[in-house]
Amino acid sequence: MDITARHDFEATALPQLDALYGAALRLTRNAAEAEDLVQDAYVRAFRFWHTFKSGTSVRAWLFTILRNTFINRYHRINRTRSARNDLEAQLSAIGSEAAVAHPSSQIPSPDGALAARITRERIMAALESVPEDYRMAVILADLEGLAYKEIAEIMDCPIGTVMSRIYRGRRLLHKLLYDHAVELGLADAVVYDEATDANTVHLHTYRMRGKA
Repeated sequence: MDITARHDFEATALPQLDALYGAALRLTRNAAEAEDLVQDAYVRAFRFWHTFKSGTSVRAWLFTILRNTFINRYHRINRTRSARNDLEAQLSAIGSEAAVAHPSSQIPSPDGALAARITRERIMAALESVPEDYRMAVILADLEGLAYKEIAEIMDCPIGTVMSRIYRGRRLLHKLLYDHAVELGLADAVVYDEATDANTVHLHTYRMRGKA
């Protein structure tokens, strides 16, 4: 790579470092592994910078490389880290509270520190239990704020599939969180309606704010 291309790479790709690290942290659930994943992704991006088409989304291009690198490195690895360490790594990137709504019963925003901690931890733990394709779609849409078209390019699937995965991922999150809220007495027990669009939870409030 010549000096001009190197400068172009640094000016264009490096500003996306924080966004990639945030996504990598949620995918790997481990700070050290997230750093390794991002480093490997940037090495690949540097090697294949000549394939990037000027005028297209560098963010989507980098997330595609990150996704492929993650799959190659972690898809078949049996991770056995403790839930506590997982949550600490995830919560380090989280800076806001969440509200989980239901059409007939709303879980109130936690008033005490303990309730707030349980809410944050449970949401991230629930996100971990969502199947990988759904989890990645939700992360890219709700946490990274990417458009459907960009997510489709990253996940190498049609936009309709992206929308379906996001929808199903949000519904799975709602089901897990609402059941837990009922157990804690934070919400009334109701029959979970698979046909009700309102049974979803959005993670927009969990986007990273500022630099890590």
